[in-house]
Amino acid sequence: MARKQVLVIEDDAAASTLVGEMLRRADMDVIAASDGLEGLRTFYERNPDLVIIDIRIPELDGWQVLERVRELSNVPVLILTVSDAELDKVRALRQGADDYLTKPFGRAELIARVEAILRRSGRRAAPNEVLVDGLLEIDLPRRRVAVLGNEVSVTPTEFKLLVAFARHPDQVLSREQLVATVWGHDGARSVEQVKLYVGYIRRKVRGAAGVNPIETVRGFGYRYRPDAAGENKDA
Repeated sequence: MARKQVLVIEDDAAASTLVGEMLRRADMDVIAASDGLEGLRTFYERNPDLVIIDIRIPELDGWQVLERVRELSNVPVLILTVSDAELDKVRALRQGADDYLTKPFGRAELIARVEAILRRSGRRAAPNEVLVDGLLEIDLPRRRVAVLGNEVSVTPTEFKLLVAFARHPDQVLSREQLVATVWGHDGARSVEQVKLYVGYIRRKVRGAAGVNPIETVRGFGYRYRPDAAGENKDA
């Protein structure tokens, strides 16, 4: 059986090292990130089996990271915090966390909770592993994209952008939302990158299917329309 891969997003170096050691002793592989932005980038790149997020991390806090992870994935999430307030626990669970662990904690409790989360996630059907509509087929585990049944080569950034669109068909996504989802940070340069990469995707889809499914909603952002088979021009 393959070892489970766990991403730990924790800015306290000592705590991160300790959690990593506990998990490795339980025969798991560990990837560490020290802030929210690095954590999101690592999450997109490595596709871990479980994410452990400390709430008080820099750049993007744990709540923001949890929200963005949930936008693109059903991967199990364990929240770590020094707060034992009931409202924080309720917030974590309502935002999609699978469990909540208050610091300080012992090795036995951490491993028991992690193993329980992984067992539950293993029993669940794995939704959205392949996203399919009338135009695209996106195989998330294999990082493959097909347009009308024909495989198309895409870069990692184009793949993330396509996944964001395919998960929200016929919805307007702002440039800022796409920046946060794909790049994990804000900034004017990245907003311009959205426009650039949307152009790349349009050209590749048009080359494969002769259509442009990504509509520009001026002043707001973009809308992915998988049923736009009869449209051949940029919106």
